[in-house]
Amino acid sequence: MKLFGNNIEIKCEYCANSADAPSGYICTLRKSIKNGKCRKFKYNPTLRVPKSTEALPEFKKEDFKI
Repeated sequence: MKLFGNNIEIKCEYCANSADAPSGYICTLRKSIKNGKCRKFKYNPTLRVPKSTEALPEFKKEDFKI
């Protein structure tokens, strides 16, 4: 089993063969995604940015009274 599961969505931002560019990500192997598939996609978990957590709600003193 892979680090984030076996069903990883193919995105250039997770690919080891991609490079960051001002207009988005570009493939260093000059490949493109067709029908949601790329033959040269190589998952790199270190490129994955974790999702941010939601802010905790603000509590009042009344919330803790019995």
